[in-house]
Amino acid sequence: MTENGSCCTPEGSCHSGGGTDVQVGEVTATYQVTGMTCGHCEKAVSSEISEIAGVSSVQAVAATGLVTVTSGAPLDDEAVRAAIDEAGYELVGQA
Repeated sequence: MTENGSCCTPEGSCHSGGGTDVQVGEVTATYQVTGMTCGHCEKAVSSEISEIAGVSSVQAVAATGLVTVTSGAPLDDEAVRAAIDEAGYELVGQA
Protein backbone atom coordinates (compact mmCIF):
# COMPACT_ATOMS: atom_id res chain seq x y z
CA MET A 1 0.00 0.00 0.00
CA THR A 2 1.09 3.53 -0.63
CA GLU A 3 1.31 6.15 2.10
CA ASN A 4 -2.22 7.38 1.36
CA GLY A 5 -3.67 3.90 1.97
CA SER A 6 -4.35 3.14 -1.69
CA CYS A 7 -2.97 0.13 -3.55
CA CYS A 8 -2.48 2.39 -6.60
CA THR A 9 0.95 3.83 -7.26
CA PRO A 10 1.58 7.49 -8.08
CA GLU A 11 2.37 6.36 -11.64
CA GLY A 12 -1.26 5.34 -12.06
CA SER A 13 -1.04 1.56 -12.01
CA CYS A 14 -3.11 -0.63 -9.74
CA HIS A 15 -2.58 -4.15 -8.60
CA SER A 16 -5.71 -6.26 -9.07
CA GLY A 17 -6.54 -9.43 -7.18
CA GLY A 18 -5.43 -11.56 -10.13
CA GLY A 19 -1.80 -10.57 -9.73
CA THR A 20 -1.77 -8.43 -12.88
CA ASP A 21 -0.87 -4.76 -13.06
CA VAL A 22 -3.60 -2.80 -14.83
CA GLN A 23 -2.81 0.64 -16.19
CA VAL A 24 -5.36 3.37 -15.59
CA GLY A 25 -7.23 4.09 -18.80
CA GLU A 26 -6.96 0.59 -20.25
CA VAL A 27 -10.02 -1.08 -21.68
CA THR A 28 -10.70 -4.82 -21.64
CA ALA A 29 -13.11 -6.42 -24.10
CA THR A 30 -14.02 -10.07 -24.55
CA TYR A 31 -14.98 -11.48 -27.94
CA GLN A 32 -16.59 -14.78 -28.95
CA VAL A 33 -14.70 -16.45 -31.80
CA THR A 34 -15.66 -19.66 -33.61
CA GLY A 35 -13.30 -22.22 -35.09
CA MET A 36 -10.48 -22.26 -32.53
CA THR A 37 -9.66 -25.82 -31.48
CA CYS A 38 -6.09 -25.84 -30.15
CA GLY A 39 -3.07 -23.87 -28.96
CA HIS A 40 -2.03 -23.11 -32.53
CA CYS A 41 -5.42 -21.48 -33.11
CA GLU A 42 -5.03 -19.42 -29.94
CA LYS A 43 -1.60 -18.21 -31.05
CA ALA A 44 -2.81 -17.33 -34.56
CA VAL A 45 -5.70 -15.23 -33.24
CA SER A 46 -3.57 -13.62 -30.51
CA SER A 47 -0.84 -12.75 -33.00
CA GLU A 48 -3.19 -11.03 -35.45
CA ILE A 49 -5.07 -9.07 -32.78
CA SER A 50 -1.77 -8.02 -31.15
CA GLU A 51 -0.93 -6.14 -34.34
CA ILE A 52 -3.86 -3.72 -33.86
CA ALA A 53 -2.58 -0.35 -32.65
CA GLY A 54 -3.08 0.16 -28.93
CA VAL A 55 -3.45 -3.51 -27.97
CA SER A 56 -1.38 -4.35 -24.90
CA SER A 57 -2.43 -7.96 -24.29
CA VAL A 58 -4.51 -10.75 -25.81
CA GLN A 59 -5.64 -14.01 -24.25
CA ALA A 60 -7.39 -16.53 -26.49
CA VAL A 61 -8.92 -19.73 -25.08
CA ALA A 62 -9.84 -22.33 -27.68
CA ALA A 63 -11.93 -24.40 -25.25
CA THR A 64 -14.38 -21.54 -24.69
CA GLY A 65 -13.87 -19.55 -27.90
CA LEU A 66 -13.29 -16.44 -25.82
CA VAL A 67 -10.63 -13.86 -26.65
CA THR A 68 -9.92 -11.18 -24.06
CA VAL A 69 -8.17 -8.07 -25.36
CA THR A 70 -6.71 -5.23 -23.29
CA SER A 71 -6.01 -1.96 -25.07
CA GLY A 72 -5.38 1.70 -24.36
CA ALA A 73 -8.74 2.69 -25.86
CA PRO A 74 -11.84 0.90 -27.16
CA LEU A 75 -11.05 -1.00 -30.36
CA ASP A 76 -12.89 -0.66 -33.63
CA ASP A 77 -15.00 -3.82 -34.03
CA GLU A 78 -14.17 -3.98 -37.74
CA ALA A 79 -10.42 -3.96 -36.99
CA VAL A 80 -10.90 -6.85 -34.56
CA ARG A 81 -13.08 -8.69 -37.10
CA ALA A 82 -10.46 -8.20 -39.84
CA ALA A 83 -7.67 -9.49 -37.58
CA ILE A 84 -9.65 -12.59 -36.60
CA ASP A 85 -10.59 -13.12 -40.25
CA GLU A 86 -6.92 -12.87 -41.24
CA ALA A 87 -6.13 -15.61 -38.70
CA GLY A 88 -8.75 -17.82 -40.35
CA TYR A 89 -11.51 -17.68 -37.74
CA GLU A 90 -14.87 -15.95 -37.32
CA LEU A 91 -15.85 -13.23 -34.88
CA VAL A 92 -19.33 -13.87 -33.48
CA GLY A 93 -19.32 -10.63 -31.47
CA GLN A 94 -18.52 -9.28 -28.04
CA ALA A 95 -19.15 -11.76 -25.27
